[in-house]
Amino acid sequence: MKCPRCQSQAIVKNGSINSGKQKYACKDCGRQFVENPQNTNQPIPQTTVELIDKLLLERLSLAAIGRVTGVSASWLQRYVNKKYENNPTRSPCKKKSKRRLTLQCDEMWSFVQNKKNKQWIWIALDIETREIIGAYVGKRDEAAAQKLWKSLPPVYRQCAVSYTDFWQSYQSVFPSKRHHAVGKQTGLTNLVERLNCPLRQRISLLVREMLSFSKKLENHIGAIWHFIHHDNESLDLG
Repeated sequence: MKCPRCQSQAIVKNGSINSGKQKYACKDCGRQFVENPQNTNQPIPQTTVELIDKLLLERLSLAAIGRVTGVSASWLQRYVNKKYENNPTRSPCKKKSKRRLTLQCDEMWSFVQNKKNKQWIWIALDIETREIIGAYVGKRDEAAAQKLWKSLPPVYRQCAVSYTDFWQSYQSVFPSKRHHAVGKQTGLTNLVERLNCPLRQRISLLVREMLSFSKKLENHIGAIWHFIHHDNESLDLG
């Protein structure tokens, strides 16, 4: 094999392209190339794209997903960036009539880039349907609690009784007549607290002591909403 630029035979393997085809590099001039390049611009099969969407929920890093599916790291990163950018940040929940509704709310610690950049995941869960009704990612302050409140569908803001921990931001934002701050021993927030486990088990960016932590806030938020959409859609709501 010769380099197409300088005709050198000092050729080494240099990864692969998005179709999985072997890529080479010339040690003399630095040219990167593939054999028979006319057949390399094949689109990623839809079955592979669907598999990637599932693997994003299986605690795998992007590098691992690339190895499993055979797509290039650059293509995969572009795909994930676009997918997370286009993810709706509204909970896909079943329409409810005005009646007594009950929510459990909690916050979960996470970070982006480094542990000094804390990003709290605020979650509101309907205890009857187990749907994630509202969510927000940001600081752990009153403004963030207000964002969580605004993320709730109107019927919940009008009718729902909310159970939370004693974090003071809830008391400043949630209507006092329908808000109850309770301790863990009551069990009245156990469902939403239990949700922390699948969140950390299914989203690789949230797994503790892992190298696949978020480097971009947008992707951090997108990964969380990808889980929320999948989790709500998988519920049997009748």
